[in-house]
This record gives sequence, C-alpha cells and structure tokens, in this order.
Amino acid sequence: MKTDKKNLITIAIAVTVGLFIGWIRFGTSTKKEETEPSSTIAAEHHHEGEETIWTCSMHPQIRQSEPGDCPICGMDLIPLEKEESSDDPREIRMSPAAMKLAEVRTQTAKKMKPVKEIRLNGKVALDERQVFSQVSHLGGRIEALKVSFTGQYVTKGTTLAYLYSPELVSAQEELLEAERRKEEQPGLYRAAREKLKNRKLTDEQINDIIAAGTPQQQFPILADASGYVTQKLVNQGDYVKAGQPIYTIANLSTLWVMFEVYEKDITWLKPGDKVVFTTASHPGKTFHGTISYIDPLIDAQTRVTRARVELPNPELALKPGMFVTGVAEALLPDREERIVVPKSAVMWTGKRSVVYVKKTDDDFVRFAMREVVLGPDLGSSYIVEEGLMPGEEIAVNGTFSIDAAAQLAGKHSMMNPRGGKADSGPDHGNMASDQMANRNRNHQKEDINLDDNYKTPQQFKKQLTDFFNQYIKMKDAMVASDASKTASEARETLKALEKTDMSLLEGEAHIFWIQNLDTMKKALQVISQSKEIDIQREAFVDFNPILYRKIKALGLDGETVYYQFCPMANDDQGAFWLSNEENIRNPYFGDMMLECGEVKDKLDF
Repeated sequence: MKTDKKNLITIAIAVTVGLFIGWIRFGTSTKKEETEPSSTIAAEHHHEGEETIWTCSMHPQIRQSEPGDCPICGMDLIPLEKEESSDDPREIRMSPAAMKLAEVRTQTAKKMKPVKEIRLNGKVALDERQVFSQVSHLGGRIEALKVSFTGQYVTKGTTLAYLYSPELVSAQEELLEAERRKEEQPGLYRAAREKLKNRKLTDEQINDIIAAGTPQQQFPILADASGYVTQKLVNQGDYVKAGQPIYTIANLSTLWVMFEVYEKDITWLKPGDKVVFTTASHPGKTFHGTISYIDPLIDAQTRVTRARVELPNPELALKPGMFVTGVAEALLPDREERIVVPKSAVMWTGKRSVVYVKKTDDDFVRFAMREVVLGPDLGSSYIVEEGLMPGEEIAVNGTFSIDAAAQLAGKHSMMNPRGGKADSGPDHGNMASDQMANRNRNHQKEDINLDDNYKTPQQFKKQLTDFFNQYIKMKDAMVASDASKTASEARETLKALEKTDMSLLEGEAHIFWIQNLDTMKKALQVISQSKEIDIQREAFVDFNPILYRKIKALGLDGETVYYQFCPMANDDQGAFWLSNEENIRNPYFGDMMLECGEVKDKLDF
C-alpha cells in the first residue's frame, strides 16, 4: 500500500517536470510564431487604414481629408495617390486604379477630312419668286370684295372683287356696236374684242356680253395666281387706277429659310452644303436642306450675311416668320485629310495648347505632355497643325486630372510649364487674388474713398442700372466665347455708358464718377472693334474692378451684384467680373472652365 502511494507520487512529479521542460522548449517559439503573423496583420491593417487625401483636378493646391466639392470651382474632389515617378520631367505615371478614378479615356489620333460644325440661326421667309401682286387691270370703283381678309386661300381664276369702270362700259358698248356690223367691218369687230381682252377679259366673258346684248355695270376681278393673300390693299368703295395693286398673293408650297452667317464662318460655307435644322413649333422633328445661295453683301450693323435654303412645303408645316436653329457641316476648302482631335483632349491657356500622349510601361501608363499648334476650330474638335503624329494615343477625357497629378508631382504641366512642386498650402487661390487686389489698390489711389456711400440721385441709379444690365449681355456673350456677339454687345454697352448723365451727380460723387471713365470707354472700344475673343477678354480684365468700385459707391436700382474671381484667368494672375447671379459662369474661359471661380463680394441694393 505504501509502495503504491510512493509510486503514484513519483509518476506525478515526473509528468509535472516533463510538462515544464516542454513548455520551456516549445512554448517560446510558438508564442513567437503567433506574434509574427499578428504583427504582419497589424502592419497591413495600418497600411489599409492610411488616411486618403482628396484634391481638385483643377486646383491641386486644395487638399482635404474628406471627399466633397472644390471650394474654388465646385468640382468633385478626387483621391490623391502617390504614383511612381519618371525621369522625364514631361511625363507622369498613373496606375490603372488612378486612371479609373480619374475617368481617363484615350483615343488614337488619326487623319480625316475635317468637317466643321457651324451653328446657324435663321428665319423662315417667303420664296420671293412665288409672291405675286394682284392688280386691277381697269380704273374704277370697288363695288364689292369677295376676299376680305389676309390669310385667305385663293385659286387662279377665283373672283376677288367686283369693279365698276366707266371705261369698261364704253368698251362693251363699242363691242356690241361692232358686233352688229361684223359682216361689213370685221376688222372693227376684232379690234373691239382685242380691246376687252387687253383688259384681262376672257373669251367666255366677252361672249356672255354679246349674248346679253347689254353692257355689264360691275365686272369681276379674277385672281392671276393661286396662293394665300398676305396683303389686302383696298377696301370696298375705294377708287383704283389701272395697274394698281389690290392684293398680294404668296404661294407657300415652296419657302426659303434665311440663315445668318457670321464673318468668321463665311469662308467655310458654300452653296451645296447640307443643313439640318429644327423649330420650336415642331419639337423632335428635324428638317434637312441644302444651301442654294449665299448673299454677297454683309449687313453693316449686324456684321452678318445670309445663306438661303430652299425647301418644299407641301404640308405647310413651315410658316413664314418661324425661327429656326440649324447646324451646317462644311469641309475645308482644300479637302485634304488632317489630324483632328476632340476639344476635350486639348488644354488651352490662351497662349499654349497641350495634349497628353499615352505611353504604356509595364503595370503603369505614362502620359507625356506635348505642346501642339492648333488649326481651325471645327466646333467639337480642333485641327492639329503641329506636335502630333497619326497613330499616337492621346487622353480625351480626364486631362485635367492628369495635369493635376503632374503638377503635384512637380512635373511640367499646363499651369506650371517649368515644373516644380505645387504649393499645397491652404490659400485656395488667394495668391492670384492678392495680385489682383494690389492692382485694384493701385486704381483706388486715384479714387476718393471706396467706402463712401454717395447720395446718388435715383435717376442716375436707373441709368447706371440700365448700363449694368447691358454689361451683363456683353459678359454673357463672352461666356459663350462668341467674339462677334461680344463686339456687338460691347457697342451697345458703350452707348449705355455714354447715356449716363454725369451732370446729375454733384461734388465728390461727380469727381468719383469721371475718374477712370476714359479707361472704361477705351476698354469697351477695344472689345467692340476686335474680332478675337482673346483680345476682348484681355481688355475686359482692367474694366471690371473700375466698374465694381463705381457700382459699390454709387449704387443701383434694386439689383443684386456678385463680384466674382477666377485665379487662373489673365495668365494665372487672376481676374474679376460682375454677375447678376451667384452661380459661376466664367467669361475668361467659357465652356473650357465654365464654373472655375468664386464669389468675392455681394452687393445688395
């Protein structure tokens, strides 16, 4: 019994010692093995949890920790990824993931016959060859009108009116007398009949007179042509002379569409070009025609000529006076194939035009910035004269994202042609704004006090308001990048400025108004006389700060004015403009960067 108990104790001690030795030998390595994977997982988790920086493709100095909208232009922010660098300062590498996020799409440059889309506005008009004047072939008094209103349809031979003519009564009496002596004097009879036929009487009418044996006192005036009466020129009881028009009749089975063509588009269009157009009266329906004639004269006031399209109008779907909007596709005169790229592929700063050329490199894609020389604007595309070869692949979407990545990486970019790291400070474009503010202060040295609120007469406020509203039309034409329209509106703006009666202002207000007034007029003269939108925008830069100060000091009549700023305009020096709406519509870039800018001040009157 004692021996068994002693053996049990010995076995227990041996097991305990064995377990302790095994723990010392294997426990440490197991713990180490368990620890190493945990460390790796933690490191991986830390990498995955790294904070994402969000930036703007247009304004790469914007960096935020959360997604949202750019505080300058309102565009959606995109993730900022660290990409592999390239030795070439003009190249930027992007991973497939970055390209997908930036929605980058590419297209192969190729030669084609360039076709320019020319947008045209016009109006439906009568075919001048189908317009007739219905005259009275006899002198006399209108006894009755059978067609008494315009718009009525008549057919050839329809009775339009009844006329009493003493001359015709005498001619009928001569006919009846000659008819009685027809056998003796046949020549006299023939002459009497011919005299009535010269008055547009038919043989049937002449025979009816002979059969009746007495002259008719009222005689019908018959329509010489079929069509719609567009003018009624007489009333019942009026006396008319032989050959006097009494109606205008137009045949609407064929019409003209007269399109306005601006000077810059005249060389593109020629007879035979196809035009597709629509009208507000027939939504969803398109009409097709061919230019048959281009007016050789230009209107001195509107600076446009007219292109004519002739159209059959059997169902009378088109009516004279309708406004139409059309697009003409015109080939270059030389008809040679040229390299044509979409407008979205070109980044344009006013002086430089660049594209990004794609080069594949293993798992990454490289985009090389390339300056190009642009040819004519084709509407939705450009002709490239120099800098690009057929077969090269270029970015046609997401180009601003590529350029922003290049700028952040210190590469050559559109807005940073010399390269160097982009400033990531939180200035949001204030550097350019400060440069313009300095310019404004230089102007203000000549002014009295911008903070003065002058007692402006209400009459002058109304005149200044009329001028401001006309200014908005000029600014909107600049937003549309329409140089011709901008020039036209600038002429009207200058007239509105000259209509302001400065004699209504007294004392310091009068002095304040006339300061820099010549500068404003000279700027408007440059804009109104120029055919180049770049020159017009350049003159626009200095005009706006002066106008802003005058409006702020003198006031308007019940208007709200937004003083807006784009840091990228004016060769990155920034530029201001005025608007009557808070939404940004950039006049310095138009569709290229329509919403680039911010509101700097709001004036409520």
